[in-house]
Amino acid sequence: MELVKLTNGLLTEKYTTVHHEKDYQFNAPHYFEVHDLDEKVVGSVHFQEGPIKEAGVNGVANEDLINMVIRRLEGFQNSDYRCRENAVAITKLEESLMWLRKRTMDREARGVEGTHTV
Repeated sequence: MELVKLTNGLLTEKYTTVHHEKDYQFNAPHYFEVHDLDEKVVGSVHFQEGPIKEAGVNGVANEDLINMVIRRLEGFQNSDYRCRENAVAITKLEESLMWLRKRTMDREARGVEGTHTV
């Protein structure tokens, strides 16, 4: 699988770079790798590919990853590393979960959740 580097003006690339597959299905990349500066893979994430009702569970959901980051930041908030920036980040991540949940609830109400149907 060919990977391309993710570019974002907010990423420093001081210690790591993020890469995702060049060619993907279902409108978004599903596989990501984090490389150190020597190009060694230090982590990877495989997201769900396709709707669960059609493809089964085959990767992590966006909400899963957001929950992991929230939990990590909460750990810092319960230590000497507590700061306003972490608190704001947690709030915004929780807000992200709320909007993703609303999207799911809307799709459930229309009877199309877990499918390709728009």
